[in-house]
Amino acid sequence: MSDSLPGVGKIAKDWKSVLNPTEYAVLREAGTERPFTGEYWDTTTEGVYSCRACGTELFRSTEKFESHCGWPSFFEPLAEDRVRYLEDFSMGMKRVEVRCAACDSHLGHVFEGEGYDTPTDLRYCINSVSLRLEEKPVE
Repeated sequence: MSDSLPGVGKIAKDWKSVLNPTEYAVLREAGTERPFTGEYWDTTTEGVYSCRACGTELFRSTEKFESHCGWPSFFEPLAEDRVRYLEDFSMGMKRVEVRCAACDSHLGHVFEGEGYDTPTDLRYCINSVSLRLEEKPVE
């Protein structure tokens, strides 16, 4: 893996030594955890969700909502510069993949126009295994 990829530094030289096999499969190979099995799919704990690979803060609990899809859902990232988007044509459909802008790890996908009662009409469907929650009051 090249250090010239977006945001990828020393840690990228051996992801397998810092991520367990499940984390590696999702974060580095764009896998997906099974619905309703992840650590955060139904948590309501206050805090900030960071990238499990590099620690970049990505989402706040105040933007998390219950979508009943089996994965943590957020209506917006902490800041737009924290994530990047790629067109994804796998699974026989067009989707928008969401990656950590700092380390280029796969987080999940974002969907638009599903009719959820949120301020953005977006659903960031994120794998729990891609995140780490730091419990703290959110301003």
